[in-house]
Amino acid sequence: MGRTYLVEEAIGQYLSDLTTKLKPYVTGLLIGQCSPQRDYVIRAVRTPPKEEQKEDNVSPAKLASLDEEWITTHASQVSRMLPGGLSVLGVFIIATPELSKDSQNALRRLIFSVEKSLTKRRLWKPSEEEVSDRAALQICSATKKVVCRTYDVQDPKSSAKPADWKYQSALSASWLALGCTVNVNIHIPLLATSPNHDLEKNTKNGLNRWSKQIEDSVFLINGQVKDEDTELLEGQKKSKGSIQSSTQFSDVKVLTQLSQGSSRRSTATVQVCSGSINLKGAVKCRAYVHNNKPKVKEAIQALKRDIINTLSDRCEILFEDLIINEGPQKKNFKRQYHVLPQRLFVPVAGSSVMLSDYKFGDEAAGEIQERFVEMLDQAVQAEDIHVAEEMSTDFCSYFRQMKMRFPSHRKTNDGTAASLWTSWLQKYVVISLQK
Repeated sequence: MGRTYLVEEAIGQYLSDLTTKLKPYVTGLLIGQCSPQRDYVIRAVRTPPKEEQKEDNVSPAKLASLDEEWITTHASQVSRMLPGGLSVLGVFIIATPELSKDSQNALRRLIFSVEKSLTKRRLWKPSEEEVSDRAALQICSATKKVVCRTYDVQDPKSSAKPADWKYQSALSASWLALGCTVNVNIHIPLLATSPNHDLEKNTKNGLNRWSKQIEDSVFLINGQVKDEDTELLEGQKKSKGSIQSSTQFSDVKVLTQLSQGSSRRSTATVQVCSGSINLKGAVKCRAYVHNNKPKVKEAIQALKRDIINTLSDRCEILFEDLIINEGPQKKNFKRQYHVLPQRLFVPVAGSSVMLSDYKFGDEAAGEIQERFVEMLDQAVQAEDIHVAEEMSTDFCSYFRQMKMRFPSHRKTNDGTAASLWTSWLQKYVVISLQK
């Protein structure tokens, strides 16, 4: 028996509307949540058209000309905008009857290509019991016939298996949210044998070690340690037909281990270093889980991955920004401070789930709105953008005046800037490079 996909009802209309947009086919991503019993699809997002396609609304005539790199890049960008618990569950294609024979082969290629791209970026490993099936949704633009199949992405030779595609209203209207603030203080040495300072590689290695600490941490849900195999809402009172509103959001505390314990031996390694990278600050994390008797381990796993992903994604965004502004070859580093982008959340209509994104201090709301339209095909009102890690307006202004966004050094006569900087470091995520 194949997997069952419960799908937000509004997605049916969205996919139907897409049949009139780009011809002869449209591709896109399916976003939602996996669970052992079934999968939940809460968003479908079309692949943004390239510049030449925007002008005439025409895709390449043959599916063999599909731009896999463009589609996988879109998937990587979208994955950054998903909070814990949400992921890319598969891909869809809406094609004319003439292309129906080639559609399934194209979907198979895309599923494995997208999964490979997303796996490269992850700093966590999937668990043994994790669902590895991904959806391949095929829709005929003429007959509107829907065919859903799955492929096991852990098996390169996997063949298609049939799956049920069922629409349901208000699917994610009462999903459960978990949130926490994690204080980060990561020190990453730069070995003297790496004279050119491969910052991105060294930072990722450091984050890899840190992610293992997060995996081994203890999570207190509303002040309690709960058995992983119990239901998340076990013991909580229910009102008639629904869970009380106070139980919809769970506050989580993350307790990291200070040492490995006396039972494990450890050895110290002395290495010659030419500098170091320091990540310091506080990050806001959030995860969502379905409301069909979710287990504690599902909720904790979703939040763990959000903690790891949000810091890793911000570092990636910063390095991309540095390459654009300063070029890929940068040597002779002195002490520098780089502010990682702040996290923000945007609501999804008809859902309790919020999507995520990141902004630098000088980005305007209009730029964020454009990004949501391009990446997630969602119009966002400026007043609906909720910045989770607020930065004071006064400090932003002072920060720009002092040119402290990417400074090589900082000097003050009265100590005011140093005082502001010290207090600011304790609130916001900063990456610093020292030599």
